[in-house]
Amino acid sequence: MKNQTKPRRFTAGILLLAALAVTACKKESGSQGEGQIPINQKSAAISAAAISSAINLNWENRTNGSTYTSSQASSDFGNVSGWQESRAFITNGKDGTNGLRVTLLPNQLSGAGGMVTNVDITDGSAYELDFDVKFHSQFNFSRGGKIGFGFSVGEGNTGGDPGWDGNGGSLRLMWYSPDSNPNRVFFQPYVYHKDQPTQYGDTYTQRFPASGALQKGVWYHVHMYIKSNTGSSTNGRAQIIINGTTILDTDIRWTTNDSKRLINNLTFHTFRGGSQDYWKTSTTDYIYYDNLAVSKIN
Repeated sequence: MKNQTKPRRFTAGILLLAALAVTACKKESGSQGEGQIPINQKSAAISAAAISSAINLNWENRTNGSTYTSSQASSDFGNVSGWQESRAFITNGKDGTNGLRVTLLPNQLSGAGGMVTNVDITDGSAYELDFDVKFHSQFNFSRGGKIGFGFSVGEGNTGGDPGWDGNGGSLRLMWYSPDSNPNRVFFQPYVYHKDQPTQYGDTYTQRFPASGALQKGVWYHVHMYIKSNTGSSTNGRAQIIINGTTILDTDIRWTTNDSKRLINNLTFHTFRGGSQDYWKTSTTDYIYYDNLAVSKIN
């Protein structure tokens, strides 16, 4: 299965005519079709930063055993920020095909030790994504951290900046091992929204697995769905399903400011933490990804 190359479409710019003439036109309206990537125009020049409404990546077009560079990430994802190419590597993925490996550095938290990347996607009111994820066979779970892909809404609140002002939120996933039971390791939601009960992300109540611990060297499949709310209504949606088991499926009020209600970034956050030292570990560790599919629904 090859990595898909996405056709391009120009917005707020120029329209190619069959007669080889180029004329000015108004910005195209309507939703972006799957696989179509518009290009922004700035000061009459076409920007190279593509904004995606659909992303399909399995890294089959990259060389196994090589660094996954910033330029390659930009080519594959579109308008990407915060890429740490020294921590990104193409290696064996699921079923022996290529995949992406992210390195977590020892004694470091957040972006200093992992990957905190955001991809500018076409503003929309509903998106979904799927990806596969695996911890290395010798992975040190320690206390936990953020993992994988997710979405941000409006101002994309994270990092202890609660969504209480109604201007933004985020839907992400984390792995966690409670101090009271270090043999218990699980996935849990991590959500910033208007009505979150504490300063930090809302983890709700469901966990995967429901008992026991996540396994090292085993692939897990993650599905997420997100829908914006309107006005001050609690008619948004947040859903996370892992290996077919639902750990989050709830109505939600992401924002109360309609100008900030749309989903606008794909997040790729893979790091330890938390900010306190007890999240740290002295080991270098690896998390693997494959078969990413992101699509705009509305």
